[in-house]
Amino acid sequence: MTTETGIRTYGLLIDGQFVPAASGETFPTYNPATNEVIGYVARASREDVDRAVRAARRAFDEGPWGRMTPNERARRLRRVAEILRERVDELARLETLNCGKIIVESRMDILSAANCFDYYANLTGQIWGETIPMNGPLLDYTVREPYGVCGQIIPWNFPILMAAWKLAPALAAGNTVVLKPASYTPITALILGQICLEAGIPEGVVNVVTGPGSEVGAAICEHPLVDKIAFTGETETGREILRLSAGTIKKVSLELGGKSPNIVFPDADLEEAVNGSLFAIFTNAGQRCTARTRLLLHESIHDQFMDLFLRKASALRIGDPLDERTQLGPLVSRRQCERVLSYVERAKAEGAALRLGGKRPDDPVLQRGNFVEPTIFDEVQPQMTIAREEVFGPVLAVIPFRTEDEAVEIANATIYGLAATIWTNDIKRAHRLAARIKAGNISINYPVVNPPEAPFGGFKQSGIGRELSRHALDLYTQVKNVVVGLSEQRFDWYGNWPPGR
Repeated sequence: MTTETGIRTYGLLIDGQFVPAASGETFPTYNPATNEVIGYVARASREDVDRAVRAARRAFDEGPWGRMTPNERARRLRRVAEILRERVDELARLETLNCGKIIVESRMDILSAANCFDYYANLTGQIWGETIPMNGPLLDYTVREPYGVCGQIIPWNFPILMAAWKLAPALAAGNTVVLKPASYTPITALILGQICLEAGIPEGVVNVVTGPGSEVGAAICEHPLVDKIAFTGETETGREILRLSAGTIKKVSLELGGKSPNIVFPDADLEEAVNGSLFAIFTNAGQRCTARTRLLLHESIHDQFMDLFLRKASALRIGDPLDERTQLGPLVSRRQCERVLSYVERAKAEGAALRLGGKRPDDPVLQRGNFVEPTIFDEVQPQMTIAREEVFGPVLAVIPFRTEDEAVEIANATIYGLAATIWTNDIKRAHRLAARIKAGNISINYPVVNPPEAPFGGFKQSGIGRELSRHALDLYTQVKNVVVGLSEQRFDWYGNWPPGR
């Protein structure tokens, strides 16, 4: 529905239909570059979650999705990918309007989402079990079966891509889904649900409910008909999801926060390391759980590296995220902007040396939005707040080190263990550090990437389970063991009791 002002209202997707919330309530969603309303979205309640879960339950228990052949499911997932590519420009624009991501990155996210659906379409026929040799006349084998109804809760920093990461493997395995996008960025997840219907995925298989996590997310986690929860977001919310899901012993996978190190040694290709380090911290305005927010520089190259790094960072183009030339867009909300700037003030108070940025841009046009300049702190000590907590903005902490052992110690001195990058041309050192750093995703001489073929997830308090790759299918299937008696003799345990000794 579109209002007289041209602003659209988006309903909940439940059982194949877009419907208003039971209460009739909506909430606004904003353009982070201007803080103008770009749409109104249905505000779901526990009643709406119950409707969505029951629709997903019927679709799983009674519908055709789980009984389709792998090839039939694959054809529909590939059609989702095709539609995403056909509508890439439209969807990228919507993504940028709703989350503030620069248009170049939004376009890549849409294409990456399409690749994700293609990848799991190819794996629908490769969900297999095993046969197990037995010590006796028995045949034992396992099969992997879908869990059933999966509740999926995604963040605001990669709205459509995170939806694809969750939906594609769950659907490939034959599950049904209730998806809750972040309240800041619900639009493209709702449209993705519509695309799933258009691609031939049956009604009730994909349901999308929007609203506050404290109510809608909690209701999904607590609902007795939901079999599995998958969550991506910050670590404290992950802890709460574990607590909420415990009542019904749901299977839970979590992809949580990070404070990832980016370690540069003297023998690295300096210019490549600078360029990669810029990418690793400032893409998506630093709003990535894998952002390499701690730059560990060997003291012998500190000054040389920082001269080049600061020069390039200060030249980044901040502005309208729909402009193809823009390199740094706004943060998702005014609240997030204020949160990031509070970390800047705390870093100053704790003695870190501000080398660049640390404030909102002076341009009056940009003042309307949630922009923060690329911000770099030097002389950071590992115990400082900015070196320990996840800021989730374009803020970098530069920490010097002298030895390989010290670099490893600093890298591991965090509750997180999501990612790390190592810049060195010493192949032995590269592999030594990859083995010693406690993180689930490590790149060597390459900035952060997450292709669908590679498993993604963290150590320590960065999460539980692995998304992407074949490993994600383990998150959405459970193992059933089957044993078959093959003996020619009839089974009669009590009639053939072993003789006494």
